[in-house]
Amino acid sequence: MAGFLSYAYAVVTFFPELERTALADIRGVAGSPVTLVRSGEVAAAVSHVPEADFSQAALKAHLEDLDWLEPTARAHHLVVESLAVRTTVLPLRLATVYLDDRRVAEMLHEGHPVFAASLARLAGHAEWGVKVYVDAAAAPPPPAAAPPDAPDAGRAYLRQRRHQHQTRRDAWRLAEDVVRRIDAGAGGLAAGHARHRPQQGRLAEASGENVANDAYLVPHGLAEEFRRRVHRAAEDSPGVRVDITGPWAPYSFAGFADTDAGAGAGAREGAPP
Repeated sequence: MAGFLSYAYAVVTFFPELERTALADIRGVAGSPVTLVRSGEVAAAVSHVPEADFSQAALKAHLEDLDWLEPTARAHHLVVESLAVRTTVLPLRLATVYLDDRRVAEMLHEGHPVFAASLARLAGHAEWGVKVYVDAAAAPPPPAAAPPDAPDAGRAYLRQRRHQHQTRRDAWRLAEDVVRRIDAGAGGLAAGHARHRPQQGRLAEASGENVANDAYLVPHGLAEEFRRRVHRAAEDSPGVRVDITGPWAPYSFAGFADTDAGAGAGAREGAPP
C-alpha cells in the first residue's frame, strides 16, 4: 500500500474466529483497523500506518518523544491485550514495522519454529508485575521539631535529619528483604521471572522510590495463590509498599532476543523489495 507500512503487534496461533471476535471493534496505532496476516498455523495482528511517521528516520525521533510515544504504546497495548483475552499471544516490540503485509507473512514463515515453540511454552500462563516501593509517607513520622528560636533548635534539627536518614536506610533494607521473600515464596510458583530496571521520572506512575520492578510468568490456576504469597511477603513492613498488576500478555517472556522477529523499531523496514 503506497505511503503506508505494516505495523505488527503480536503473533498468535491462527483460528478463523479470532479476527472477528478479538479485533472487530479495535483500532490500533494511528487509529487504523487491525487484521490478521496468516502464514500456516500462525498469524500476526497488523495494521497500516503512515510511512511519514513510521519510517526508520521518523521513528528515531518519535521514540524519544514521550508525548508521541505514550498514545502509541497505549494503542499497541490495546491490540495485544484484546488478543490475550481470547488466546495465547507473543507480543512484538513497540514499533515493529515492515514494508508491507507480504514481508510480515515472510517473517512468520521464517520464524515459524520459534513462534510455535514459544506459543506452546506460554499457553495457560499470564504475566504479573510486582513493584516494590520505599514509601516515605508510610514510614514512622520523625520526632517533632523544636521551634526555631528554642535553645536546642539546632540539635533538634540534626536529630530530626538523622532520624530521616536512618528511617530511609531502614526502609530500603526492609524493601530488599521483601524482594527476597517474594522471590523465595511467590517466585516458586512462576514458570519465569524477569527483573526490569526500577522506574524513575515520568515512567514512575506511583509515589515512593521504586526498588524492584519484576515480572513473573504464572500459570492461570496459580494466580490467586501467587498474589496471596506476594502480599504475605510484604506484611509488617512499614515504609514499604508492594503493587501487583496483571494479568498481562507475556511481554517480558516473548523470547525473541536472538531472532529477527520482534526486532523492534524499523524491523526490516529497509529490506529490498
